[in-house]
Amino acid sequence: MGSEDDERALLEANILQNEGSGLYAGDGSVDSKGKPALKNNTGQWKACSFILGTFFCERLAFYGISTNLVNYFIEKLHERTVVASTNITNWKGTCYITPLIGAILADTYWGRYWTIAGFTTVYLIGMCTLTLSASVSALKPAECVGSVCPSATTAQYAVFLTGLYLIALGTGGIKPCIWPFGADQFDDTDPKERVKKGSYFNWFYFSQNIGAIIASSLLVWIQDNVGWGIGFGIPTALMGVCIASLLIGTPLYRFQKPGGSPLTRICQVLVASFRKRNLKVLEDNSLLHETQDRSSAIEGSRKLEHSNELRCLDKAAVISDAEIEHGDLCNPWRLCTVTQVEELKILIRMFPIWATGIVFSAVFAQMSTLFVVQGKLMKRTLGSVTIPAASLSFFDFVSVIIWVPIYDSIIIPIVKKLTRKERGFSQLQRMGIGLFVSILCMAAAALVEIKRLQLVAELGLEDEKAAVPLSILWQIPQYFLLGAAEVFTFIGQHEFYYEQAPDAMRSLCSALSLLTNSLGNYLSSLILTIVTYITTKGGKAGWIPDNLNEGHLDYFYWLLAGLSFLNLVVYMVFSRNYKEKKAAAA
Repeated sequence: MGSEDDERALLEANILQNEGSGLYAGDGSVDSKGKPALKNNTGQWKACSFILGTFFCERLAFYGISTNLVNYFIEKLHERTVVASTNITNWKGTCYITPLIGAILADTYWGRYWTIAGFTTVYLIGMCTLTLSASVSALKPAECVGSVCPSATTAQYAVFLTGLYLIALGTGGIKPCIWPFGADQFDDTDPKERVKKGSYFNWFYFSQNIGAIIASSLLVWIQDNVGWGIGFGIPTALMGVCIASLLIGTPLYRFQKPGGSPLTRICQVLVASFRKRNLKVLEDNSLLHETQDRSSAIEGSRKLEHSNELRCLDKAAVISDAEIEHGDLCNPWRLCTVTQVEELKILIRMFPIWATGIVFSAVFAQMSTLFVVQGKLMKRTLGSVTIPAASLSFFDFVSVIIWVPIYDSIIIPIVKKLTRKERGFSQLQRMGIGLFVSILCMAAAALVEIKRLQLVAELGLEDEKAAVPLSILWQIPQYFLLGAAEVFTFIGQHEFYYEQAPDAMRSLCSALSLLTNSLGNYLSSLILTIVTYITTKGGKAGWIPDNLNEGHLDYFYWLLAGLSFLNLVVYMVFSRNYKEKKAAAA
């Protein structure tokens, strides 16, 4: 069996190499004029540089808003800690739900390029609205007078939230398209370009975190020390640069044609298999319906090989006697191709892996909420400099920037020699390592909080919202571990969902990947709400009161560590049995 697999792999590699040696890209991509893409004139790193520039500016703008947003809610909109944290996690959750809109539009109608172009415009409008709400006196609440802090009016709150949720819609159109659009610049049928694509995912995430570093240091400092108007205005200007970078690179891009509605194809398989529920599944898979053409019936998609899982769905591809008699083989609501059936099977196989990303995202959500609140009650001075609590996320981004080249240049070559695998770790192994590191991150945060509360007790600060003489730099390990977990899990997810997704569903699967971030934020909000409800019974302060000195934030961190451990166990069970996608050789 092993020798047959080796021969098959060699055959497929030779076929791909022959295709990859031509003048044109062998994956069906076209240039900006709709003609087959010339390999020497389009794609690869020369096109990706503009895509990475676009993404860099967008991420810098996004983190310029989100990193310090908890302090804007508390200090300028005068909201309570729990309310502010909940509002932010809900907004961030929305930022990861809206990608479903962008993905469906990209895969069905517009393609990835035009979807990105359209939604960056919406993004810019949202940024302008948010900047105005922080700059114009009539649009922002009055400053506190002593301990009296006037609440924002309904109109002020509405303008602020309008800008914030337009940004959520804009980023939703960009996120599921930008990294697949960059990966589209490398030809799957060319072995040399496939190797470059593997590195692309690492450096794509690297560029994101360069933008995040600038936002969490320079922009946070400007917001805290110069003003929120200019602090929001700079990211707004960068969105204009983002749009310009995308448009300038247009002649160099390779474009994949949209393959039609993925949701429609999924429904067709379900309907067709239900209609033929009484038919017997054929033992001979070659008798199942598939086009005889070299390409599949789905535009922009390769044929997928039949798999023996979920055989009940194969009934959608069984040709009935009535269809043979009447020659009716063209109604996809009654008869689907094997490739179409396999698309749905792939999504179902992905689901358990996808679901385990939700708890990891709940852990990641703490960086911009409770990590910041925890840091505000620690010693934040370093000589004559006061460190903004939100700026500690700088070390998360630094961690990513350190770990990406280490992973790409040191870890992978070593693991390749040990495992003799092309990529060293498989995508699933890479994600699993990240899930384990996230447990260590929560444990580190809990230990810091235990030490902080010990000092609170020793100094009798339980009833005061005062910082303790414990340097905020003790938070660095938890941020650093979270960055390492990102490099393994988030980048692994990007690569996994692009490689394992059906060709014509890559934007949708990218959006589903991002949806775990959304559900993770909502899960964090839910856990916060439940914990607050249970622990404040009987008039108690609870685990997470407005004054953390009288709470037990460490218990909350241990709770997340425990949930992360259970999540890792579930992940290991499903990843071990996961069957990878097999595209038919060209």
